[in-house]
Amino acid sequence: MSSRSHSYLHRAILAPRLLSDGALGGIAEITSCLYLGRGSVASNRTLLLSRGITSIINATIEIPNFNWPQFEYVKVPLADMPHAPISLYFDSVADKIHSIARKHGATLVHCAAGVSRSASLCIAYLMKYHKVSLLEAYNWVKSRRPVIRPNVGFWRQLIEYERKLFGKTSVKMVHTPYGIIPDIYEKERRNLMPYWGI
Repeated sequence: MSSRSHSYLHRAILAPRLLSDGALGGIAEITSCLYLGRGSVASNRTLLLSRGITSIINATIEIPNFNWPQFEYVKVPLADMPHAPISLYFDSVADKIHSIARKHGATLVHCAAGVSRSASLCIAYLMKYHKVSLLEAYNWVKSRRPVIRPNVGFWRQLIEYERKLFGKTSVKMVHTPYGIIPDIYEKERRNLMPYWGI
């Protein structure tokens, strides 16, 4: 990880969370050029314009794009299922976010709840362009939007993406009474309900 990315990471985590209310309905500023939220945020044109958002990445099958002329839209047709091939989109979505940022624009990445699909894509972007580990990227995004919880299938794909980018991994999958989960969920596992797709 470069010292510049590392420094930005710590500034971003310590910065006031004026936009990150942690509620499912909020919009979270992940970086100055990247926002994460639920699907309903994409319908609030005034909010999007006030944040300088110029591009919207819709990581759902179920939510249509609004196709307002002020925004560039990218549809990433993914179900929030552990077997969904989200890794097919890690590079193209990260490259799009980076391209928009270079033009001084900002991107909103959303799914239905802003918890799993869109969070995973934001984490992949941080790994690729901010050169941070998966663990650091997850903690960064979670500090801005505490409700994130990528499903276990997405975790497996993020771990493999980290291995591809850096040749090593910072997160591993572990066996628990609730099934196989990422080790960073281990501390929270006592508070989890044993449901499918944690």
